[in-house]
Amino acid sequence: MNIIPAARWSALVVIVGSLLVVPAGPALSGPALSGPALSGTGLGSPGLDATAQACVAPVPSTTQPGYTVADPNCDLNGTPFQPLTDGSGKALSRTYAAIENGAAYRMEVPLNWNGELAIYAHGYRGTGTTVFVDNAPLRAHFISKGFAWAASSYQTNGYDVGQGVRDSHALIAQFARVTGTRAKAVYMTGMSMGGHVTGVAIEKYRGSYVGAMPSCGVLGDAELFDYFLDATVTAGALARVPVQFPLSPPPDFPATFAATVAAIQPVLGVNNGAPPALTAAGRQWSNAVERRSGGDRPGFEGAFAFWNTATNSGLPFLFGVYPGTNGGTIGVEDGNVTSNRTTWYELDNHWLPTWDEIKLNLTTLRVGRTAEPSPDLTGVPKIYGDPRIPVLSLHNIGDLFVPLSMEQIYLERAMARGQAKNVVSRAIRANGHCDFTAAELTRGFDDLVSWVRGGHKPAGDAILDPRTVAAPTFGCRFTVGVRPDFVAPACG
Repeated sequence: MNIIPAARWSALVVIVGSLLVVPAGPALSGPALSGPALSGTGLGSPGLDATAQACVAPVPSTTQPGYTVADPNCDLNGTPFQPLTDGSGKALSRTYAAIENGAAYRMEVPLNWNGELAIYAHGYRGTGTTVFVDNAPLRAHFISKGFAWAASSYQTNGYDVGQGVRDSHALIAQFARVTGTRAKAVYMTGMSMGGHVTGVAIEKYRGSYVGAMPSCGVLGDAELFDYFLDATVTAGALARVPVQFPLSPPPDFPATFAATVAAIQPVLGVNNGAPPALTAAGRQWSNAVERRSGGDRPGFEGAFAFWNTATNSGLPFLFGVYPGTNGGTIGVEDGNVTSNRTTWYELDNHWLPTWDEIKLNLTTLRVGRTAEPSPDLTGVPKIYGDPRIPVLSLHNIGDLFVPLSMEQIYLERAMARGQAKNVVSRAIRANGHCDFTAAELTRGFDDLVSWVRGGHKPAGDAILDPRTVAAPTFGCRFTVGVRPDFVAPACG
């Protein structure tokens, strides 16, 4: 997704010859994520609510100094974790919860268990030092279909995918030990950062899982943070406001960056906490973000307004996730994992570059990474797109936090490794992050299970075909329910 299309380069060479040189710029770096001030849009589950009362106070972690682990027998609001019941109050399952090796876990086994297990990997929970486990979103469906399920708090918070992979995989052996029976088949599921956990887990622990369903997942690993970089540096270039990306940000850099954003906003027509009133330059920025986030697609104008109305760290959302505010470390990496050195920014869908595109690419700050996605479970683990088992994923096409491009990158990698046969992607018409109806998720899981059991690949969306993605009906096939804030031509 980051490589400049050959046709664009050729046309550019014809137009400006040797004039275009990608600006070298210092080898700079990107941010530890801080959750957005937008309900339901964090990288997965919401963060710890300091006002919620757990049944028992969190206990010190035995593996992570300074961490505590919340009581797994209760939700943070005090609701006890108990078996599901039928209409008459009769239990439908057996539940298990405990703390082991610094992580809390929950498990639930239906009384009519089919012998199979679904593991759920939660998303980003900020950088607090209390970890907690919650229920899988498909809990009731799993139990109704005879599946047991298990989930871990992980031992750490932050963008620690490797720990999520290890602790989620450990659930398989824990489940056998706790219940006395080993599952005959294990499915891996996860949302947002949990999608990153899912994509890594099925490649790291081959043979452990029979199928996977990442939803709203960071399936492009560090390329998510490249996208965050793109959003801000293109805004600065179009507004003609210099943007900095220091490898080691000084203590006052957040204030410096806030001043930079304040200078950019009026030029683009972007406001704090209110829908944008885009200028001509702002519309160009919207075009650039659209193409970096998945391509021309229905509902994008409304999605762009939705995400620019949201705020993060007191800034319009897309500026609030800028990697340059903390040196590009993502909180778990020693160097900058972001780069746009070879990225070609587009403003329209024509193969021939316009003069506006040439100017944008000549003036955009270029950043080079000093750290790569890791081949193991350290730093930001790499997803190779080599699942070798069925993977069915879902993504909201208006999500500009973890955008549709993550799905496209994953499918491209799978195609390069001859694994496209094992990947199905489904587009869902919604603006929010991880905004799925129960019907969309249950259909996805049921279709995945049928695929694993019967070998028949289910239908999906052609997310790499620009004409399909740009069609007014894109996303209609697998969307169940209408989101009022998603504005696009109605599905037939």
